[in-house]
Amino acid sequence: MNSPTNTFTQQLQSAWASQGSLLCVGFDPDPKRLPLELQGKSEAIYEFCREIADATADLVCAFKPQFAYFASQRAEAQLEKLIRHLKDKYPQVPVILDSKRGDIGSTADHYASEAFERYGADAITVNPYMGFDTIEPYLKRTGKGVIVLCRTSNPGGSDLQFLNISPNGEPLYLHVAKLAAQEWNSSGQIGLVVGATFPEEIAKVRAIVGDMPLLIPGIGAQGGDIDATVNAGKIPGKPGTGMIINSSRAILYASAESDFAQAARAAALTTRDALRVATDK
Repeated sequence: MNSPTNTFTQQLQSAWASQGSLLCVGFDPDPKRLPLELQGKSEAIYEFCREIADATADLVCAFKPQFAYFASQRAEAQLEKLIRHLKDKYPQVPVILDSKRGDIGSTADHYASEAFERYGADAITVNPYMGFDTIEPYLKRTGKGVIVLCRTSNPGGSDLQFLNISPNGEPLYLHVAKLAAQEWNSSGQIGLVVGATFPEEIAKVRAIVGDMPLLIPGIGAQGGDIDATVNAGKIPGKPGTGMIINSSRAILYASAESDFAQAARAAALTTRDALRVATDK
């Protein structure tokens, strides 16, 4: 468990500075898309993710394994092994467990133990739909990050997130942003998920939450525009900070051949550099 002097937000600040990157590589390992040389191996998922991590670690500010891709393949042990590898070799890079948990407090306490004690993640994504008592158990883990779904990148996110909930027409996602920034952030370790497919909404969230970190999925395979995303999510006077901009499939599956790790590095480098250029505009 992180000490108060090595919190998730401090890890991020250090990574943004030392790595010079806003890029997060997400691990969504689909067995059907693994290179032929790995298929059939008992630890194919671990080997695939490890090689890509080793090829991209100097280019990122965070890694984000997606829990379901491991659990559906009974590969939880490989996820544990992957995160141990990441923490041992790249302690400067925070690890976000993307599991989008959201359940009553007593259950959430077990999910927190799973994320932070079993897997050793530095942060977890959570769903706020059931309210603060479902998020509080994660906040009690000293120094650990809690990244709350706010404005997600999927098309159906608008079904609920854009509902007007007040006489002045405030949408639900902005209400979540206000709660996260003003009432819930007792640990100082909350961040928000805001999708790159909605840059106008990113800007609205940024205006509410100040310098709170934003995990931004949706570039790469989902088509989010890098320039628009960076411009919307930037913190005035603090370029190169404030955002964890995730790309998964565009990097993981840059090649299906034996050069998959090198191809992943090339894709990550191109994305990292594009984010840098956008930051400097």
